[in-house]
Amino acid sequence: MDNLGILIPLTAVAMSPVAWVATTWIRAKHGYPLEDEKGNPVSRNDPDAKRTIELLTNENERQAGQISRLEERIAVLERIATDPAERTAREIDALR
Repeated sequence: MDNLGILIPLTAVAMSPVAWVATTWIRAKHGYPLEDEKGNPVSRNDPDAKRTIELLTNENERQAGQISRLEERIAVLERIATDPAERTAREIDALR
């Protein structure tokens, strides 16, 4: 029973490193930036990160272009749908 008196402070001291390891593991698992003991950011050495960033950048540019083309087409369709029929007919006749 006398050992219980020393066991409580030792358990309290041991919980801090265990909690730090658990927190770091959870942060790494979910993609949050990692920090060292002093709070400085730790970089991940992922050899494929640069390639992945390049691929995602290219895909974003492609999708942005596609979205702008679709917006233009929607604007034309909205104009056709909201314009009176006689105006559309006059424009078609003017093109002939």
